[in-house]
Amino acid sequence: MPIIEGPGPDALAKRSRQELCVLGREYLLIGHLQDRVGLPLATQLVGEAAQVQLSIDEWMGASPIYSLRMQEALGFSGSDVGTVFKNLQVEIGAPPQFMDFQFRLDRPDYGEFWLAHCGALLDVEPFGEKRVKTMCWDIEDPTFDATAAATHPCMKMRPIHRPPRTDGEDGNGVGKWPHCRWTVFIDDEGTPYEQHPNLPRMRETLLADVPIELPATDAEPGGWSDYGGDFDPGFQLEDLSHRALMAVCQEVAVQAHLLGRSLILNIDQRHGKDDAMALGRGLAIGAAAVGAYRLKRALELGDDAAALVEIFRVHPHFMPRTYVDVRAELVADDVARIEMHDCPALQEADEHSWFACLEEETPPSIQAIATMVNPRARVRPADRRGACYAWEIAIDPAAAPAKEPKEMQIARISRGVDFELMQRRPLRA
Repeated sequence: MPIIEGPGPDALAKRSRQELCVLGREYLLIGHLQDRVGLPLATQLVGEAAQVQLSIDEWMGASPIYSLRMQEALGFSGSDVGTVFKNLQVEIGAPPQFMDFQFRLDRPDYGEFWLAHCGALLDVEPFGEKRVKTMCWDIEDPTFDATAAATHPCMKMRPIHRPPRTDGEDGNGVGKWPHCRWTVFIDDEGTPYEQHPNLPRMRETLLADVPIELPATDAEPGGWSDYGGDFDPGFQLEDLSHRALMAVCQEVAVQAHLLGRSLILNIDQRHGKDDAMALGRGLAIGAAAVGAYRLKRALELGDDAAALVEIFRVHPHFMPRTYVDVRAELVADDVARIEMHDCPALQEADEHSWFACLEEETPPSIQAIATMVNPRARVRPADRRGACYAWEIAIDPAAAPAKEPKEMQIARISRGVDFELMQRRPLRA
């Protein structure tokens, strides 16, 4: 995964370190929440009995690829437990605060982590103990090992304590907390982990090797240029330099694309192209809507056409620009223009992405973003003028407010949609 040295994508390069930290945390949680849309939609196709294996296959087909990409982007490649912990600190499966991972590294081949707060657990507990065990046992066991094995084939993750919680349970001596605790260790005498058979196919995609674009130098001083030093259990995005934060934001977007692609691929293998396309369409709508909703709030934007332009410029749906060439501009006080130009996202030789539905006259994912910014915004096709696709989004004060898409309502089952992220410490000098 090469890094292109250049001016950097304007949407990120013009942001301050402080703003990039906000965007980075939002991208991690938005990427995590796309599964709150994708898995319920996929379960409607495969049924409850197949849901567990589908979830396992989805994560195993993506996390080994994006774990190695993040290691390269932040310069911390290695084969020890500290490397795995660094990956978990910048991974959409463990968005900070919502999934509040805490770490203790005892030595290079052994460490522990625990969750002081697990938003995913709180989401499923109301549905009963069976659902808790499905997530915290059946799905986590193989997917945790797959992530660890991307760093070392004999790396293992094993639980010390995990849900379901019971009244009076001490949770390692702290009441009902932590929600779970795990050991991570290298078992040199164990059998090397066998990765998922979909990985070779996933690695053949343009997405798997897409480069990210970074400026040659930092736009402002301060922070680590990479994460190549010692593992820091208290790591925050505020520790990183401007350039490194740009790398994280782009790589987190790649993580979300890979995870979505893996889910759609698995539906194609089980049910065929038509169902895969239908899932991709629904996933695109939900991910687009959740991202727009959270970013509008995080960036304290209004509901005018200028806000629409800003959302399209920073939405992780359209990152990194080396993969998704989307351009947004304000053409009138109440009209925004969105263009999508030829790019790798449109050149993948399959239908396993949320870009496969753009042939619709008014793509529902584009309308979903517009609706979440202003329910009176309407998308219409525009003169392409050399672009592959082009739309105008006009805000009509006389229009009836559109309802949130049903995929957004599915996502709202999770507390993560409205979860308040915060800055926990100042920027590193």
